[in-house]
Amino acid sequence: MAEIVNLRQVRKRKAKAADEKVAAQNRVLFGRTKAEKKFETAASEKTERFLDNNRLEKPGPSEPDKK
Repeated sequence: MAEIVNLRQVRKRKAKAADEKVAAQNRVLFGRTKAEKKFETAASEKTERFLDNNRLEKPGPSEPDKK
């Protein structure tokens, strides 16, 4: 005798598997670790500080500091 299958549950399992596959692809494409994000922000802040400290013309009292 054939096994009885609940079609609603089968559809849900199939959709969940497809969503997990897409999530795995997105993790590979877009995922960065917390350490990588922290390193990137620290590097950009260091670069910004360096550029601000080595400006040829400092902003005067009439010019607002652009940030």
